[in-house]
Amino acid sequence: MCETKSFYLWLLQVIGLLGILALCLWLAMRPKSPNYTIVNFSIPGANTSNESDHGSIQYELDIENPNQDSGIYYDDIFLMFYHGEDKVGSKTIPSFYQGKDKTRQVIDQVDVETRFWTVLRKAIMNATAELRVDLSTKIRYNTWGIKSKQHGINREGKIPIGKDGKISNKNKKVKLRHASKKWKQRSTRFLLST
Repeated sequence: MCETKSFYLWLLQVIGLLGILALCLWLAMRPKSPNYTIVNFSIPGANTSNESDHGSIQYELDIENPNQDSGIYYDDIFLMFYHGEDKVGSKTIPSFYQGKDKTRQVIDQVDVETRFWTVLRKAIMNATAELRVDLSTKIRYNTWGIKSKQHGINREGKIPIGKDGKISNKNKKVKLRHASKKWKQRSTRFLLST
């Protein structure tokens, strides 16, 4: 009778230890979300006296994979730039794979829609312009050769623009943060329609 109790007690300890080990491994191996930062941003020609009817937004976006154990498969990344409620431009970054602990730089430009250029240009010349950038995509993690399910990513950031057409905050960088619920609903509808 005593031997049976000690065997069951030993078996319970082994199962408990394996459970704690599995929990620690899961916490250590759980992948982190990628980081998105606009490190360079400008709207050339916005502060000149030459009144053209169109303009462009030049940006540099850093996409950082902080995971040392997982690569990331990205679906197309949709970037949208808003001035107030008006969408002044959008860009699609094609799908790609990002290796473990890597950073990808995307340097590109977006043409500003003609009907919004005049209002945006006036706001920049008055140093009151602020653009909102919204990013949405779906990703899959690749850990030890195993792909995870798809995870939706929605980020947003506010870019204050000075009279020179560049970022006017002290840091000169804008980290994109989790999107508001209103934006998540809008981007979910956008992703489902594509």
